Amino acid sequence: MMKFIAVSSILAYSINTGYLAWRVRKSDKNSTSLLCGWFAAGLHTLYIGLLCQQQNGFSFSILSVASLNILGVVLVLLLAALTKPIEKLGLILFPLAAIILGLDVIINPSPHLLPVHTGAMGVHILTSILAFSLLTVAAVQAILLAVQNNQLKRHPPTRFILLLPSLQTMENLLFQMIAAGVFVLSVSLGTGFLFLHDLFAQHLVHKTVLSLLAWVIFCAILIGRQRYGWRGRVAVNWILAGFVFLLLGYFGSKFVLELILARS
Repeated sequence: MMKFIAVSSILAYSINTGYLAWRVRKSDKNSTSLLCGWFAAGLHTLYIGLLCQQQNGFSFSILSVASLNILGVVLVLLLAALTKPIEKLGLILFPLAAIILGLDVIINPSPHLLPVHTGAMGVHILTSILAFSLLTVAAVQAILLAVQNNQLKRHPPTRFILLLPSLQTMENLLFQMIAAGVFVLSVSLGTGFLFLHDLFAQHLVHKTVLSLLAWVIFCAILIGRQRYGWRGRVAVNWILAGFVFLLLGYFGSKFVLELILARS
């Protein structure tokens, strides 16, 4: 039953990706339906919920965490697309969600459950997922903004780029996402320190340091935008640098511990 739910979610992600691609091919600038994306996210959520019930808790293996985080990214996209013209980011995020969910189902990693649960830890986990989701959407948007800016200046723009909102609109949306992501990341880091009794024993020193570096970079981006008018390539480069630190913080240490050192 659970595999059927996961496969149905993957299929729904794929259908909505195909529909988005078809609308781009038709050069349709109108708002695009994300109904299958909502359906896929709902099934994805149900799969994770049933898996938690089966394992008596959420597994913090790298694939399970990646599956939960990409679900958060998809939900941020779907909710933001209700009021902002960013639905075409689904062309990148929906296939990624389908791939990660598929890997989680196929590989079926051994569960890594937390031995202790506290209120602060719960808030930390939820805000970590939300912060990563917001800043992932911002990073993807920054890449599209760089491509859009480059093509409009040097080459005949592709059909997909012409269907994107104006550069100014894209930049405004980008920095709104970053501001929201920084706020939630601040809450995540603050609550994280409440339950870190032994940073080194819990194998979290790398995650903490890298996440703090990402936080500093994103804060500097917002300050640079406000005080110095940072935009274009400068802003995009710093945004992607901050996201790389955040990505390494969230998954780098888990990758080394689980896949290289074979430890939880």
